[in-house]
Amino acid sequence: MDRSIVLASASPQRARLLEQLGLVFTAVPADIDETPRADEDPVALAERLARGKADTIAARHQDAVVIGSDTVVAHDKEAFGKPRDLADAQRMLAALSGTTHRVITGLAVIAPGAGVDVCSVISHVTLARLDAATVAAYWATGEPQGAAGAYAIQGHGGQFVTHLSGSFSAVMGLPVYETALRLRGLGLDPLALATVTTGRR
Repeated sequence: MDRSIVLASASPQRARLLEQLGLVFTAVPADIDETPRADEDPVALAERLARGKADTIAARHQDAVVIGSDTVVAHDKEAFGKPRDLADAQRMLAALSGTTHRVITGLAVIAPGAGVDVCSVISHVTLARLDAATVAAYWATGEPQGAAGAYAIQGHGGQFVTHLSGSFSAVMGLPVYETALRLRGLGLDPLALATVTTGRR
């Protein structure tokens, strides 16, 4: 099967994770409203946003396999997305400081003739206790602004993580195992495609 792959995201982290599979793809940002609905469960939110991104891009790339993903940090029943400002980041990190929370990444894969496959991957992350000075210094790096829960495990925020149970790639933003599994189910084996792409035998 000869199909192009489109990543419905502007995230460089998600692109890097997909590149690790040796795939050739196009990244296209999906501009959707990410506002949680009233009383929406964080798992339902992550899956809805992942599918919304994939649906938006699939409408413009109807012959392609489209991958959408979205990550939500859940503290108790509250979903933390990207912080609006420093005060919002301080609120999030104060709540997460010294606790174990869920990181939920929704994944949606849409393929011509195969419909849409949606799932979510839940990981548990424990953060060290963070004081106000540390949070302010972290905000100044510019990293928290674009990260769900106001921290990025693959960047400076990794130094605050004392324990991870689950998928590191999912916490980064794209569950690599689940993505590869669904691509193989569509006849797009990442290993075979990587062999062709790199020329290695």
